[in-house]
Amino acid sequence: MNDAPATHTPVLDPITVEVIGASLSSIVEETGEALIRASYSTNIKERRDCSTALFDTDGNTLCQAEHIPIHLGSFIGIVPHVLKLHRVEDMRPGDVFVGNDAYEGGGTHLPDIVLAEPIFVDGAIVAWTVNLAHHSDFADRGHAHIYQEGLRIPPVRLYRAGELQKDILDLILLNCQVPRERLSDLRAQMAANRVGVQRFQALCAKYGTATVKAAGAALLDYAERKMRAGIAAMPDGSWIFEDVFESTEVTEQLPLKVKVTIQGDAMSLHFDSPKQLRAGLNMTWTALAATAYYVVKSVVDPTILPNAGLARPLTVTAPNGTVLNCSHPAAVNGRVQTCQRVADLILGALAQAVPDRVTACSNSVCTVASFIGQREDDGALWVYLETMGGGGGARATKDGLDGIHVHVTNTSNLPVEALEIEYPLTLLRYELVDGSGGAGTHRGGMGLRRVYRADADCRVRVDVSRLSSSSWGLLGGGAGGHGAVECGPGVVFDKDSAVLAPGQWFAVVSPGAGGYGPPDKRDRAAVARDLAEGVISPATAREVYGYTG
Repeated sequence: MNDAPATHTPVLDPITVEVIGASLSSIVEETGEALIRASYSTNIKERRDCSTALFDTDGNTLCQAEHIPIHLGSFIGIVPHVLKLHRVEDMRPGDVFVGNDAYEGGGTHLPDIVLAEPIFVDGAIVAWTVNLAHHSDFADRGHAHIYQEGLRIPPVRLYRAGELQKDILDLILLNCQVPRERLSDLRAQMAANRVGVQRFQALCAKYGTATVKAAGAALLDYAERKMRAGIAAMPDGSWIFEDVFESTEVTEQLPLKVKVTIQGDAMSLHFDSPKQLRAGLNMTWTALAATAYYVVKSVVDPTILPNAGLARPLTVTAPNGTVLNCSHPAAVNGRVQTCQRVADLILGALAQAVPDRVTACSNSVCTVASFIGQREDDGALWVYLETMGGGGGARATKDGLDGIHVHVTNTSNLPVEALEIEYPLTLLRYELVDGSGGAGTHRGGMGLRRVYRADADCRVRVDVSRLSSSSWGLLGGGAGGHGAVECGPGVVFDKDSAVLAPGQWFAVVSPGAGGYGPPDKRDRAAVARDLAEGVISPATAREVYGYTG
């Protein structure tokens, strides 16, 4: 006679699934806020460059907070890498794994350090809570290959049964330029994970572990059904779109291409690009996949739950060893620059199928200025990184937004006060760039200009794109303005880097975005408003829009 308890799959009603789904979303949002409020560095506490998520026992995304889409690229790899390297039978409550490597750790670039913690209920793992913080530390580095870009961390235990592994922590901190910031931010990440563990355990106590796990599986299936239904409502066919990518890190324009094919309720995206570079602009496949998932979701149905189910109808491919699907040991530090261009590449293809659902091309870049110097009082290094917004692409019914982060970045512009309080830098100007939004029935968003003055000796590195190409308009809309680096007296950039002495200044200009629809259809009141606000010049109002007052 078998005395083992009978097992069964709980019978779920839609209301219970919906409530548990909302609870999962609440958990990841709360853990994200805990991480931001407990963090030390400006990059996390002010710019919110971090993300949180929950995963099932197989490493499938159950829910990701609405923070940074590209961070999904690091998330989808970390748990499978942990499971490959560590036996589940040896894991205990309080174990925490840390990793960041783009090839052996499931990451996409080294500054994004991930902490993953298994959630135990009744002695068994029922889920994982995972968070990521961008540690602005690895500055003034080379980018010929990944070994120049910082410390590579495969998934290893940072905590073992709740006990900090100090030797692992010491190894990480010794390879960081600003160890105090790293220690404080890692502690904040740990605190956030504890919130995730406690909230998920409470959810299991309320509804039963079997019910919560079954609801998680049902939510994945629901996301798949919604994605398939949305794709099926779009026309079948194949569409090709090409663009170029250029930046301060490379001297030539790189051709990029995507072919999007819709057949029934499935979509494939195949990318072509040059061979991987001796520059930090390469993308791992996980970064490419995360970018594609974000764009397709936003076009097909933005209400689809952000879990692994939405990816089931999608196939993302690119040749190995290329910029968009690089192989070891390619450098990947600036992979977000290329991801931004890929996002607009996909929109360019889908615009041929569903033009009313997509925007014109946004600024297509994550404009970055990163500084490093040495404090006069104690000789310690300081590192400061910020990303700038730019123009958002015009929409079918509205103008593009001005000076915002777009697509896979979604961080905040750092407040001037936070910058000047913490670093020996002064921001002389912070403004929208007049006329940088592409003309159209609905104009593109404007880029930003930030003018920095060094108040102490330091070095700066700038990543900006659309230096020679332009963000394209849609259905007759005009192109957006170029990005640029403008130098004050005595400042000379060697490709993307410069040495600054006290009192010297330079400016970074982020690109504008493309317009939507022919300019001659723009409403006269909108033209008058643009003219009054300095968005366009009198000559542009007259010559492009035919406005004479």
